[in-house]
Amino acid sequence: MLRLDFYPMNTLEDRIRAVLSETQAEQVELAEAAGVTKGTVSQWLDGKIKSIKLEYAVGIQKRYGYNPVWLVMGEGEKKMGTPGYANVAPAQVGSRRVPLISSVQAGRMTEAVDPFPPGGAFEYLLTDLDLSDYAFALEIEGLSMAPDFNPGDRIIIDPAIQPRPGDFVVAKNGREEATFKKYRARGVGADGREAFELIPLNPDYPTISSEHEQVRIIGVMVEHRRYRKR
Repeated sequence: MLRLDFYPMNTLEDRIRAVLSETQAEQVELAEAAGVTKGTVSQWLDGKIKSIKLEYAVGIQKRYGYNPVWLVMGEGEKKMGTPGYANVAPAQVGSRRVPLISSVQAGRMTEAVDPFPPGGAFEYLLTDLDLSDYAFALEIEGLSMAPDFNPGDRIIIDPAIQPRPGDFVVAKNGREEATFKKYRARGVGADGREAFELIPLNPDYPTISSEHEQVRIIGVMVEHRRYRKR
């Protein structure tokens, strides 16, 4: 039997018209839900804009329940939570944008809560975590934290969180770059300041000590994402 709630619609125009028809919403109401102007909705309907950003689709999902993946790509179930035969449930799509920046950009942060320069991000990650305004994401480079963290993995860092023993942190080293390690508190150093070590999970890499090297904590990891590629 053909399931009418699980079918592709080839164009964004088709999908937006379906949403408006089924919800009886006005264009201005859809624009408000998506966080765009009424003019943008009109361009969706005219076919002048042929794609929709995920963040706009998430806004429509929150107001009307339509699957953001269906809105963006025309694939999958049209409505979130539609009963089906799959053995997985649709995950809640995050609506908070976190900038993905480079280790050099992170290392240039002059204070733990300094935001990166406007426009400095080349990509954004979406998350549903409750984070500070200064949260950012990094992509893992190198093998110092393997096998738990591998090159290409992405982590979200919040500079507003104070590190605790065992946390994974991003720190600024003397070369003005960010380094990602496990945090170990060492009490108070000879200079009266808090001493700590940054521990690599890969034993082939050296431990960094705040008593021997110039290093400062930038933020604490709150999320780790691993992407599986074939």
